[in-house]
Amino acid sequence: MFEQLTTFVIGFIVLFLFSSIKILKEYERGVIFLLGRFQKVKGPGIIIVIPGIQQMVKRDLRVIVMDVPTQDVISKDNVSVKVNAVVYFRIVDPEKAVIQVENVIEATSQLAQTTLRSVLGQHELDEMLSERDKLNADIQVILDRHTDIWGIKVSNVEIKHVDLDESMIRAIARQAEAERSRRAKVIHAEGELQASQHLLQAAATLSAQPQAMQLRYLQTLTEISTDKTNTVIFPLPIDLLAPLLGKARGERGD
Repeated sequence: MFEQLTTFVIGFIVLFLFSSIKILKEYERGVIFLLGRFQKVKGPGIIIVIPGIQQMVKRDLRVIVMDVPTQDVISKDNVSVKVNAVVYFRIVDPEKAVIQVENVIEATSQLAQTTLRSVLGQHELDEMLSERDKLNADIQVILDRHTDIWGIKVSNVEIKHVDLDESMIRAIARQAEAERSRRAKVIHAEGELQASQHLLQAAATLSAQPQAMQLRYLQTLTEISTDKTNTVIFPLPIDLLAPLLGKARGERGD
């Protein structure tokens, strides 16, 4: 009888010790409660948890990648779009992550969804498409501020897709085409203006120097002479003949 009792006691002690020993990995922490009250955070490695007196809740400190479900967002310019995102966060304070919130993952997911709709709803569609980095930063700052009381650090937020319906895609394509056409017309007009200014400067220079006009006329004749056409009618300006006529009159006067 004594031997059986001894065996039972030894077995009970071994079972008690075995159930008391917990092993936490490098990225895990154990939040210890003593008779229902918070005691301390332990880990990593081997820790002792007294059954019936102490309770342990584990928390993972690694970065969690969470997909934010697709949200229907109405932009500031009343365009309906579907947007989804991804949030990167991790637990930095296991005590708060256990005591302050029941389900830290679900709470962060719901907050991310409402923040995504709220922030994007304050911007126009063009900003959603062209300023994603700024929107990502704004969402990240808001999430990080609100989740700080839960012991969470939001390190990054990335908007993955902004989906538009077909009619809006066609409207954006027409707008882009009109914008390209406008830029082409502006560039063409600027080119015409610059060309006219250069032509005006050239005309002023030639008019100030009659010899330059004569040289330009002779150059034009040279260029035309290389043409393969049979007959070329080219007007002879009186200004070009004026020096010759003046010389002829002078000789007759002599």
